[in-house]
Amino acid sequence: MILEILQKRFEEHSYRHEDIEWKTVEERLLKQKGKLLSLQKMEETGGEPDVMGIDENTGEYLFCDFSIETPSGRRKITYDLEGEEKRNKKKVYPEGNAVSMARELGIELLTEGQYRMLQEKEKVDLKSSSWLKTPEEIRKLGGAVFGDCRYDHVFIYHNGAESFYSSRGFRGILRV
Repeated sequence: MILEILQKRFEEHSYRHEDIEWKTVEERLLKQKGKLLSLQKMEETGGEPDVMGIDENTGEYLFCDFSIETPSGRRKITYDLEGEEKRNKKKVYPEGNAVSMARELGIELLTEGQYRMLQEKEKVDLKSSSWLKTPEEIRKLGGAVFGDCRYDHVFIYHNGAESFYSSRGFRGILRV
C-alpha cells in the first residue's frame, strides 16, 4: 500500500523534512484520496516521492520525487506537446512530453527554485537531467529549461522544447 511505502521512506529520510511528523502528513493524505493516487503514480513511474517541506504561504506539504536519477518511467520525452508534435513531424518519436505526463499524474513540474531546494536536501540527477517548469518568455522563443547536478554543483540549462534524451525526464511536486 502506498501509505506504508511513504511512511517508511519518510521515517528513513527524516533529514529531508525536519520538524514534520508523519501522523499529521498521513491525516491530511487520508482526507485527500486523489493526492494518494497521484503519489501512487509518482511511485509507479520511479519517482520515490517524499516530503520535501512545507509551503510557508499555504501550509501545504510538498511531496517531491527523490529518486537519485530522474524517474525511470518518465524519460525520453520532450518538454511539452508542441515540442512533441514538432519531433513527430520529423518522424523521430519521443515517449511523450513532461507537461502532459505531469498533468496525467496530477502533479506539477518543479520550478528552478524548487529544484534547487531539492538539491539542497539531497543531490540528484548525477547522471541524468530533469525538465523544469519553463518561464513563458523562454517557451515562446522555442526553449525549455532543465537541470542536473555535476561536479557537486547544480546547473540549469536550456534546450529546444522538442529535444529529448534517454536520460532526461522530469521531477514533479505535489501539494497536500
